[in-house]
Amino acid sequence: MGLNDQWMQRDLKVLWHPCTQMKDHEQLPLIPIKRGKGVWLEDFEGKRYLDAVSSWWVNVFGHANPRINQRIKDQVDQLEHVILAGFSHQPAIELSERLVAMTPAGLERVFYADNGSSCIEVALKMSFHYWQNTGKPQKKRFVTLTNSYHGETIAAMSVGDVPLFTETYKALLLDTIKVPSPDCYHRPEGMGWEEHSRNLFAAMEHTLAEHHETISAVIVEPLIQGAGGMRMYHPVYLKLLREACDRYDVHLIHDEIAVGFGRTGTMFACEQAGIRPDFLCLSKALTGGYLPLAACLTTDKVYQAFYDDYPTLRAFLHSHSYTGNPLACAAALATLDIFAQDNVIEANQALAARMASATAHLAEHAHVAEIRQTGMALAIEMVQDKASKAAYPWQERRGLKVFEHALSRGALLRPLGSVVYFLPPYVITPEQIDFLAEVASEGIDIATRDSLSVAVPANFYPGFRDPG
Repeated sequence: MGLNDQWMQRDLKVLWHPCTQMKDHEQLPLIPIKRGKGVWLEDFEGKRYLDAVSSWWVNVFGHANPRINQRIKDQVDQLEHVILAGFSHQPAIELSERLVAMTPAGLERVFYADNGSSCIEVALKMSFHYWQNTGKPQKKRFVTLTNSYHGETIAAMSVGDVPLFTETYKALLLDTIKVPSPDCYHRPEGMGWEEHSRNLFAAMEHTLAEHHETISAVIVEPLIQGAGGMRMYHPVYLKLLREACDRYDVHLIHDEIAVGFGRTGTMFACEQAGIRPDFLCLSKALTGGYLPLAACLTTDKVYQAFYDDYPTLRAFLHSHSYTGNPLACAAALATLDIFAQDNVIEANQALAARMASATAHLAEHAHVAEIRQTGMALAIEMVQDKASKAAYPWQERRGLKVFEHALSRGALLRPLGSVVYFLPPYVITPEQIDFLAEVASEGIDIATRDSLSVAVPANFYPGFRDPG
Protein backbone atom coordinates (compact mmCIF):
# COMPACT_ATOMS: atom_id res chain seq x y z
CA MET A 1 0.00 0.00 0.00
CA GLY A 2 1.39 3.39 -1.04
CA LEU A 3 1.59 6.45 1.18
CA ASN A 4 -1.47 8.03 -0.43
CA ASP A 5 -3.51 4.90 0.20
CA GLN A 6 -2.34 4.73 3.81
CA TRP A 7 -3.45 8.29 4.51
CA MET A 8 -6.68 7.78 2.58
CA GLN A 9 -7.61 4.73 4.65
CA ARG A 10 -6.89 6.56 7.90
CA ASP A 11 -8.98 9.48 6.69
CA LEU A 12 -12.00 7.38 5.70
CA LYS A 13 -12.12 5.78 9.13
CA VAL A 14 -12.64 9.09 10.95
CA LEU A 15 -13.44 12.04 8.66
CA TRP A 16 -16.73 13.21 7.16
CA HIS A 17 -15.93 15.54 4.25
CA PRO A 18 -17.95 18.61 3.15
CA CYS A 19 -20.11 18.63 0.02
CA THR A 20 -19.42 14.94 -0.47
CA GLN A 21 -21.38 11.73 -0.80
CA MET A 22 -18.86 9.69 1.17
CA LYS A 23 -19.85 6.46 -0.62
CA ASP A 24 -18.25 7.92 -3.77
CA HIS A 25 -14.85 7.27 -2.22
CA GLU A 26 -15.38 3.54 -2.55
CA GLN A 27 -14.49 4.14 -6.24
CA LEU A 28 -13.07 7.67 -6.38
CA PRO A 29 -9.73 7.88 -4.54
CA LEU A 30 -9.41 10.60 -1.94
CA ILE A 31 -6.22 12.60 -2.48
CA PRO A 32 -4.21 13.45 0.65
CA ILE A 33 -2.09 16.58 0.17
CA LYS A 34 1.28 16.87 1.86
CA ARG A 35 2.37 20.33 0.80
CA GLY A 36 1.55 23.28 -1.42
CA LYS A 37 3.71 25.78 -3.27
CA GLY A 38 2.45 28.51 -5.56
CA VAL A 39 -0.34 27.14 -7.76
CA TRP A 40 0.66 23.54 -7.02
CA LEU A 41 -0.57 21.00 -4.51
CA GLU A 42 1.53 17.85 -3.94
CA ASP A 43 0.36 14.52 -2.58
CA PHE A 44 2.31 12.09 -0.38
CA GLU A 45 3.75 10.28 -3.39
CA GLY A 46 5.04 13.41 -5.11
CA LYS A 47 2.32 13.92 -7.74
CA ARG A 48 1.40 17.57 -8.28
CA TYR A 49 -1.97 19.13 -9.08
CA LEU A 50 -2.46 22.64 -10.44
CA ASP A 51 -5.02 24.31 -8.17
CA ALA A 52 -7.38 25.79 -10.77
CA VAL A 53 -10.12 26.55 -8.23
CA SER A 54 -7.97 28.34 -5.63
CA SER A 55 -8.86 25.69 -3.03
CA TRP A 56 -12.56 26.63 -2.97
CA TRP A 57 -11.95 30.17 -4.20
CA VAL A 58 -9.80 31.37 -1.30
CA ASN A 59 -6.15 31.22 -2.38
CA VAL A 60 -5.19 34.20 -4.51
CA PHE A 61 -1.40 34.47 -4.08
CA GLY A 62 -0.41 30.84 -4.04
CA HIS A 63 0.20 28.22 -1.38
CA ALA A 64 3.02 28.82 1.11
CA ASN A 65 3.40 32.42 0.01
CA PRO A 66 6.57 33.61 1.79
CA ARG A 67 5.24 37.11 2.52
CA ILE A 68 2.05 35.86 4.15
CA ASN A 69 3.96 33.10 5.92
CA GLN A 70 6.34 35.59 7.49
CA ARG A 71 3.60 37.94 8.66
CA ILE A 72 1.85 35.08 10.45
CA LYS A 73 5.12 33.86 11.99
CA ASP A 74 5.87 37.33 13.30
CA GLN A 75 2.37 37.67 14.74
CA VAL A 76 2.30 34.29 16.49
CA ASP A 77 5.26 35.35 18.62
CA GLN A 78 3.40 38.50 19.68
CA LEU A 79 -0.25 37.55 20.23
CA GLU A 80 -2.20 34.52 19.01
CA HIS A 81 -5.66 35.56 20.23
CA VAL A 82 -7.54 37.83 22.61
CA ILE A 83 -11.23 38.39 23.25
CA LEU A 84 -12.49 41.26 21.09
CA ALA A 85 -15.19 42.32 23.53
CA GLY A 86 -13.72 45.01 25.76
CA PHE A 87 -10.24 44.44 24.28
CA SER A 88 -8.57 45.13 20.97
CA HIS A 89 -5.26 44.57 19.19
CA GLN A 90 -3.10 46.12 16.50
CA PRO A 91 -3.81 43.75 13.57
CA ALA A 92 -7.61 44.15 13.88
CA ILE A 93 -7.34 47.94 14.13
CA GLU A 94 -4.97 48.24 11.18
CA LEU A 95 -6.98 45.84 9.03
CA SER A 96 -10.20 47.73 9.76
CA GLU A 97 -8.57 51.03 8.83
CA ARG A 98 -7.33 49.60 5.55
CA LEU A 99 -10.65 47.98 4.63
CA VAL A 100 -12.50 51.24 5.28
CA ALA A 101 -9.95 53.11 3.15
CA MET A 102 -10.12 50.73 0.18
CA THR A 103 -13.86 50.01 -0.03
CA PRO A 104 -16.44 52.47 -1.43
CA ALA A 105 -16.74 55.72 0.51
CA GLY A 106 -19.33 55.60 3.27
CA LEU A 107 -18.52 52.11 4.52
CA GLU A 108 -17.00 53.19 7.82
CA ARG A 109 -17.54 50.37 10.32
CA VAL A 110 -16.13 46.83 10.28
CA PHE A 111 -17.68 43.89 12.12
CA TYR A 112 -15.69 40.63 12.07
CA ALA A 113 -16.97 37.08 11.77
CA ASP A 114 -15.29 33.72 11.27
CA ASN A 115 -16.37 32.73 7.74
CA GLY A 116 -18.57 33.69 4.81
CA SER A 117 -21.83 32.16 6.02
CA SER A 118 -21.40 33.79 9.42
CA CYS A 119 -20.75 37.12 7.72
CA ILE A 120 -24.04 36.83 5.84
CA GLU A 121 -25.80 36.08 9.14
CA VAL A 122 -24.26 39.25 10.58
CA ALA A 123 -25.48 41.39 7.68
CA LEU A 124 -29.01 39.96 7.77
CA LYS A 125 -29.32 40.32 11.54
CA MET A 126 -27.83 43.81 11.50
CA SER A 127 -30.27 44.97 8.82
CA PHE A 128 -33.26 43.42 10.60
CA HIS A 129 -32.16 44.87 13.95
CA TYR A 130 -31.59 48.32 12.42
CA TRP A 131 -35.25 48.58 11.46
CA GLN A 132 -36.27 47.39 14.94
CA ASN A 133 -34.14 50.13 16.48
CA THR A 134 -35.46 52.82 14.15
CA GLY A 135 -39.15 52.19 14.72
CA LYS A 136 -40.00 50.09 11.65
CA PRO A 137 -40.35 46.57 13.06
CA GLN A 138 -42.54 45.51 10.14
CA LYS A 139 -39.46 45.55 7.85
CA LYS A 140 -38.32 41.97 8.43
CA ARG A 141 -38.29 40.16 5.08
CA PHE A 142 -35.40 39.67 2.66
CA VAL A 143 -35.35 39.68 -1.13
CA THR A 144 -32.93 37.43 -2.98
CA LEU A 145 -32.28 36.33 -6.56
CA THR A 146 -33.14 32.94 -7.95
CA ASN A 147 -30.12 30.63 -8.39
CA SER A 148 -28.27 32.48 -5.63
CA TYR A 149 -26.04 31.03 -2.93
CA HIS A 150 -25.00 32.79 0.26
CA GLY A 151 -23.84 30.02 2.58
CA GLU A 152 -25.08 27.06 4.54
CA THR A 153 -26.08 28.34 7.96
CA ILE A 154 -29.82 28.72 8.43
CA ALA A 155 -30.37 32.39 7.56
CA ALA A 156 -27.75 32.25 4.81
CA MET A 157 -29.51 29.24 3.28
CA SER A 158 -32.81 31.10 3.53
CA VAL A 159 -31.60 33.76 1.13
CA GLY A 160 -30.12 31.16 -1.22
CA ASP A 161 -31.81 29.30 -4.05
CA VAL A 162 -29.64 26.31 -4.99
CA PRO A 163 -31.94 23.31 -4.41
CA LEU A 164 -29.16 20.96 -3.33
CA PHE A 165 -28.66 23.11 -0.23
CA THR A 166 -32.14 24.44 0.47
CA GLU A 167 -34.64 21.70 -0.37
CA THR A 168 -33.83 19.32 2.49
CA TYR A 169 -33.90 22.06 5.09
CA LYS A 170 -36.79 24.18 3.81
CA ALA A 171 -38.81 23.64 7.01
CA LEU A 172 -36.06 25.47 8.91
CA LEU A 173 -35.72 28.44 6.59
CA LEU A 174 -36.95 32.04 6.77
CA ASP A 175 -39.72 33.23 4.50
CA THR A 176 -37.94 35.18 1.77
CA ILE A 177 -38.97 36.74 -1.53
CA LYS A 178 -37.22 35.40 -4.63
CA VAL A 179 -36.89 37.52 -7.76
CA PRO A 180 -35.71 36.20 -11.16
CA SER A 181 -31.95 36.43 -11.58
CA PRO A 182 -30.49 38.78 -14.20
CA ASP A 183 -28.24 35.87 -15.28
CA CYS A 184 -27.48 36.38 -18.96
CA TYR A 185 -27.11 32.73 -19.97
CA HIS A 186 -30.72 32.43 -21.17
CA ARG A 187 -30.92 35.85 -22.82
CA PRO A 188 -32.69 35.95 -26.19
CA GLU A 189 -30.52 35.47 -29.27
CA GLY A 190 -28.97 38.73 -30.39
CA MET A 191 -29.56 40.51 -27.08
CA GLY A 192 -26.58 41.90 -25.18
CA TRP A 193 -25.83 41.45 -21.48
CA GLU A 194 -26.77 45.01 -20.55
CA GLU A 195 -30.15 44.99 -22.26
CA HIS A 196 -31.05 41.61 -20.79
CA SER A 197 -30.01 42.64 -17.26
CA ARG A 198 -32.02 45.86 -17.60
CA ASN A 199 -35.06 43.92 -18.73
CA LEU A 200 -34.81 41.48 -15.82
CA PHE A 201 -34.75 44.37 -13.35
CA ALA A 202 -38.47 44.94 -13.95
CA ALA A 203 -39.27 42.03 -11.62
CA MET A 204 -37.16 43.53 -8.84
CA GLU A 205 -38.73 46.96 -9.32
CA HIS A 206 -42.21 45.43 -9.07
CA THR A 207 -41.31 43.47 -5.93
CA LEU A 208 -39.89 46.50 -4.15
CA ALA A 209 -42.82 48.69 -5.16
CA GLU A 210 -45.30 46.16 -3.81
CA HIS A 211 -43.55 44.95 -0.65
CA HIS A 212 -41.03 47.63 0.38
CA GLU A 213 -42.85 48.44 3.62
CA THR A 214 -42.08 44.93 4.91
CA ILE A 215 -38.66 44.43 3.26
CA SER A 216 -35.51 44.79 5.34
CA ALA A 217 -32.91 44.25 2.62
CA VAL A 218 -32.10 42.89 -0.81
CA ILE A 219 -29.08 40.58 -0.93
CA VAL A 220 -27.14 39.77 -4.13
CA GLU A 221 -23.94 38.18 -5.34
CA PRO A 222 -22.71 41.03 -7.55
CA LEU A 223 -21.89 40.09 -11.17
CA ILE A 224 -21.28 36.36 -10.62
CA GLN A 225 -23.58 33.77 -9.06
CA GLY A 226 -20.84 31.38 -8.04
CA ALA A 227 -22.31 28.16 -6.68
CA GLY A 228 -25.26 28.49 -9.04
CA GLY A 229 -22.97 27.63 -11.95
CA MET A 230 -20.83 30.75 -12.37
CA ARG A 231 -23.77 32.51 -13.99
CA MET A 232 -23.00 36.17 -14.79
CA TYR A 233 -24.79 39.46 -15.41
CA HIS A 234 -24.15 43.09 -16.29
CA PRO A 235 -23.20 45.79 -13.70
CA VAL A 236 -26.16 47.94 -14.79
CA TYR A 237 -28.41 45.69 -12.70
CA LEU A 238 -26.51 46.70 -9.55
CA LYS A 239 -26.81 50.37 -10.42
CA LEU A 240 -30.56 50.07 -10.94
CA LEU A 241 -30.88 48.08 -7.73
CA ARG A 242 -29.02 50.69 -5.69
CA GLU A 243 -31.29 53.43 -7.02
CA ALA A 244 -34.41 51.39 -6.25
CA CYS A 245 -33.28 50.50 -2.73
CA ASP A 246 -32.76 54.20 -2.06
CA ARG A 247 -36.21 55.06 -3.42
CA TYR A 248 -37.97 52.41 -1.38
CA ASP A 249 -35.89 52.73 1.81
CA VAL A 250 -34.53 49.18 1.69
CA HIS A 251 -31.01 48.04 2.58
CA LEU A 252 -28.71 46.59 -0.08
CA ILE A 253 -26.38 43.75 0.95
CA HIS A 254 -23.53 42.78 -1.37
CA ASP A 255 -22.16 39.30 -0.84
CA GLU A 256 -18.64 39.72 -2.23
CA ILE A 257 -17.31 36.74 -0.29
CA ALA A 258 -16.42 34.91 -3.50
CA VAL A 259 -16.00 37.82 -5.92
CA GLY A 260 -14.19 40.44 -3.83
CA PHE A 261 -10.47 41.19 -3.95
CA GLY A 262 -9.91 41.34 -7.68
CA ARG A 263 -11.83 38.31 -8.93
CA THR A 264 -14.18 40.29 -11.21
CA GLY A 265 -11.47 42.55 -12.64
CA THR A 266 -11.80 45.33 -10.07
CA MET A 267 -10.93 45.14 -6.41
CA PHE A 268 -14.63 44.89 -5.54
CA ALA A 269 -17.45 44.04 -7.92
CA CYS A 270 -19.58 46.99 -6.76
CA GLU A 271 -16.97 49.35 -8.23
CA GLN A 272 -18.04 48.34 -11.74
CA ALA A 273 -21.49 49.81 -11.07
CA GLY A 274 -20.11 52.87 -9.26
CA ILE A 275 -22.20 52.14 -6.18
CA ARG A 276 -21.89 51.49 -2.45
CA PRO A 277 -23.97 48.82 -0.73
CA ASP A 278 -25.25 49.32 2.82
CA PHE A 279 -23.51 46.10 3.85
CA LEU A 280 -20.45 44.63 2.15
CA CYS A 281 -19.60 41.04 3.10
CA LEU A 282 -16.01 39.92 2.55
CA SER A 283 -14.17 36.67 3.28
CA LYS A 284 -12.37 33.90 1.30
CA ALA A 285 -9.50 35.80 -0.41
CA LEU A 286 -9.35 38.28 2.48
CA THR A 287 -6.61 36.23 4.16
CA GLY A 288 -5.05 34.94 0.97
CA GLY A 289 -6.53 31.53 1.65
CA TYR A 290 -4.68 31.01 4.93
CA LEU A 291 -7.11 31.37 7.80
CA PRO A 292 -10.88 31.79 8.27
CA LEU A 293 -11.90 35.43 8.63
CA ALA A 294 -14.80 37.53 7.39
CA ALA A 295 -15.62 41.23 7.55
CA CYS A 296 -19.01 42.88 7.29
CA LEU A 297 -18.62 46.56 6.45
CA THR A 298 -21.47 49.00 6.93
CA THR A 299 -22.25 52.68 7.22
CA ASP A 300 -22.05 55.02 10.18
CA LYS A 301 -25.81 55.53 9.81
CA VAL A 302 -26.36 51.85 10.60
CA TYR A 303 -23.80 51.97 13.41
CA GLN A 304 -25.48 54.96 15.06
CA ALA A 305 -28.83 53.13 15.19
CA PHE A 306 -27.24 50.76 17.75
CA TYR A 307 -25.26 53.38 19.67
CA ASP A 308 -27.09 54.23 22.91
CA ASP A 309 -27.09 53.85 26.68
CA TYR A 310 -26.91 50.23 27.83
CA PRO A 311 -30.42 50.06 29.39
CA THR A 312 -32.02 50.67 25.98
CA LEU A 313 -30.74 47.23 24.90
CA ARG A 314 -30.08 48.51 21.39
CA ALA A 315 -26.58 47.03 21.11
CA PHE A 316 -25.84 44.46 18.42
CA LEU A 317 -25.30 41.32 20.49
CA HIS A 318 -23.58 38.96 18.08
CA SER A 319 -20.25 37.27 18.67
CA HIS A 320 -17.86 34.48 17.73
CA SER A 321 -15.12 33.26 20.04
CA TYR A 322 -12.43 33.94 17.44
CA THR A 323 -13.80 37.27 16.24
CA GLY A 324 -10.98 39.36 14.74
CA ASN A 325 -8.33 36.71 15.46
CA PRO A 326 -4.86 38.38 15.33
CA LEU A 327 -3.28 35.62 13.22
CA ALA A 328 -6.06 35.82 10.63
CA CYS A 329 -5.87 39.64 10.64
CA ALA A 330 -2.09 39.41 10.12
CA ALA A 331 -2.61 37.14 7.12
CA ALA A 332 -5.16 39.62 5.74
CA LEU A 333 -2.77 42.55 6.20
CA ALA A 334 -0.06 40.66 4.30
CA THR A 335 -2.57 39.90 1.54
CA LEU A 336 -3.52 43.58 1.26
CA ASP A 337 0.18 44.48 1.14
CA ILE A 338 0.61 42.26 -1.91
CA PHE A 339 -2.35 43.91 -3.62
CA ALA A 340 -0.89 47.34 -2.81
CA GLN A 341 2.69 46.59 -3.84
CA ASP A 342 2.40 44.26 -6.84
CA ASN A 343 -0.07 45.97 -9.18
CA VAL A 344 -2.21 42.85 -9.06
CA ILE A 345 -5.38 44.15 -10.70
CA GLU A 346 -3.54 45.33 -13.80
CA ALA A 347 -1.52 42.12 -14.05
CA ASN A 348 -4.73 40.12 -13.83
CA GLN A 349 -6.03 41.80 -16.99
CA ALA A 350 -3.35 40.05 -19.05
CA LEU A 351 -4.05 36.73 -17.31
CA ALA A 352 -7.79 37.10 -17.92
CA ALA A 353 -7.14 37.77 -21.60
CA ARG A 354 -5.01 34.62 -21.77
CA MET A 355 -7.81 32.59 -20.17
CA ALA A 356 -10.17 33.89 -22.86
CA SER A 357 -7.85 33.14 -25.78
CA ALA A 358 -6.80 29.73 -24.45
CA THR A 359 -10.40 28.52 -24.26
CA ALA A 360 -11.85 30.37 -27.27
CA HIS A 361 -11.75 27.26 -29.48
CA LEU A 362 -14.30 25.57 -27.21
CA ALA A 363 -16.99 27.95 -28.47
CA GLU A 364 -17.21 25.67 -31.53
CA HIS A 365 -17.55 22.49 -29.48
CA ALA A 366 -20.77 20.61 -30.21
CA HIS A 367 -21.60 20.32 -26.50
CA VAL A 368 -20.51 23.75 -25.23
CA ALA A 369 -23.35 26.25 -25.04
CA GLU A 370 -21.37 29.19 -23.73
CA ILE A 371 -17.99 30.38 -22.55
CA ARG A 372 -18.55 33.31 -20.20
CA GLN A 373 -16.06 35.38 -18.28
CA THR A 374 -15.88 38.18 -15.76
CA GLY A 375 -12.31 39.09 -14.85
CA MET A 376 -10.45 36.13 -13.38
CA ALA A 377 -13.48 33.85 -13.45
CA LEU A 378 -14.24 31.86 -16.59
CA ALA A 379 -16.94 29.23 -17.06
CA ILE A 380 -17.64 26.71 -19.83
CA GLU A 381 -21.18 25.32 -19.89
CA MET A 382 -21.55 21.75 -21.21
CA VAL A 383 -24.97 20.86 -22.65
CA GLN A 384 -26.60 17.89 -24.36
CA ASP A 385 -27.92 20.12 -27.17
CA LYS A 386 -26.14 23.31 -28.21
CA ALA A 387 -29.01 24.91 -30.12
CA SER A 388 -31.58 24.66 -27.32
CA LYS A 389 -29.08 24.80 -24.44
CA ALA A 390 -30.78 21.71 -23.03
CA ALA A 391 -28.81 20.78 -19.92
CA TYR A 392 -27.41 17.37 -19.19
CA PRO A 393 -29.36 15.54 -16.49
CA TRP A 394 -27.56 15.96 -13.20
CA GLN A 395 -27.69 12.18 -12.73
CA GLU A 396 -25.24 11.84 -15.62
CA ARG A 397 -22.46 13.48 -13.55
CA ARG A 398 -20.72 14.83 -16.63
CA GLY A 399 -18.68 17.24 -14.57
CA LEU A 400 -17.30 14.38 -12.52
CA LYS A 401 -15.77 12.92 -15.69
CA VAL A 402 -13.92 16.21 -16.26
CA PHE A 403 -12.80 16.22 -12.63
CA GLU A 404 -11.40 12.67 -12.85
CA HIS A 405 -9.60 13.33 -16.12
CA ALA A 406 -8.07 16.51 -14.77
CA LEU A 407 -6.72 14.66 -11.74
CA SER A 408 -5.07 12.11 -14.02
CA ARG A 409 -3.35 15.01 -15.84
CA GLY A 410 -2.28 16.83 -12.69
CA ALA A 411 -4.94 19.52 -12.34
CA LEU A 412 -7.60 20.29 -9.75
CA LEU A 413 -10.67 21.26 -11.79
CA ARG A 414 -13.88 20.83 -9.78
CA PRO A 415 -16.85 21.58 -12.03
CA LEU A 416 -20.19 22.88 -10.83
CA GLY A 417 -22.47 20.22 -12.23
CA SER A 418 -21.89 20.50 -16.00
CA VAL A 419 -20.07 23.83 -15.74
CA VAL A 420 -16.29 23.64 -16.01
CA TYR A 421 -14.69 26.75 -14.58
CA PHE A 422 -11.31 28.38 -13.97
CA LEU A 423 -10.92 30.42 -10.80
CA PRO A 424 -7.14 30.21 -10.36
CA PRO A 425 -4.72 31.95 -7.99
CA TYR A 426 -3.47 35.24 -9.39
CA VAL A 427 0.11 33.90 -9.45
CA ILE A 428 -0.72 31.50 -12.27
CA THR A 429 1.40 31.90 -15.44
CA PRO A 430 0.15 32.14 -19.04
CA GLU A 431 1.70 28.74 -19.76
CA GLN A 432 -0.15 27.19 -16.83
CA ILE A 433 -3.40 28.69 -18.13
CA ASP A 434 -2.71 27.04 -21.49
CA PHE A 435 -2.20 23.73 -19.69
CA LEU A 436 -5.54 24.08 -17.88
CA ALA A 437 -7.29 24.88 -21.16
CA GLU A 438 -5.78 21.77 -22.73
CA VAL A 439 -6.84 19.58 -19.82
CA ALA A 440 -10.34 21.08 -19.76
CA SER A 441 -10.74 20.53 -23.51
CA GLU A 442 -9.74 16.89 -23.17
CA GLY A 443 -12.05 16.43 -20.21
CA ILE A 444 -15.01 18.01 -22.00
CA ASP A 445 -14.44 15.72 -24.99
CA ILE A 446 -14.47 12.70 -22.68
CA ALA A 447 -17.46 13.89 -20.65
CA THR A 448 -19.65 14.58 -23.68
CA ARG A 449 -18.67 11.56 -25.75
CA ASP A 450 -21.50 9.28 -24.58
CA SER A 451 -25.18 9.78 -25.31
CA LEU A 452 -27.77 10.24 -22.57
CA SER A 453 -28.73 7.32 -20.39
CA VAL A 454 -31.13 9.16 -18.04
CA ALA A 455 -34.42 10.51 -19.35
CA VAL A 456 -35.48 13.80 -17.74
CA PRO A 457 -37.14 16.95 -19.08
CA ALA A 458 -34.78 18.92 -21.31
CA ASN A 459 -35.21 22.09 -19.24
CA PHE A 460 -34.39 20.41 -15.92
CA TYR A 461 -31.55 22.22 -14.15
CA PRO A 462 -31.13 21.65 -10.41
CA GLY A 463 -28.30 24.13 -9.91
CA PHE A 464 -26.06 21.60 -8.23
CA ARG A 465 -22.82 23.05 -7.03
CA ASP A 466 -20.13 20.38 -7.23
CA PRO A 467 -19.50 17.17 -9.20
CA GLY A 468 -22.03 14.72 -7.94
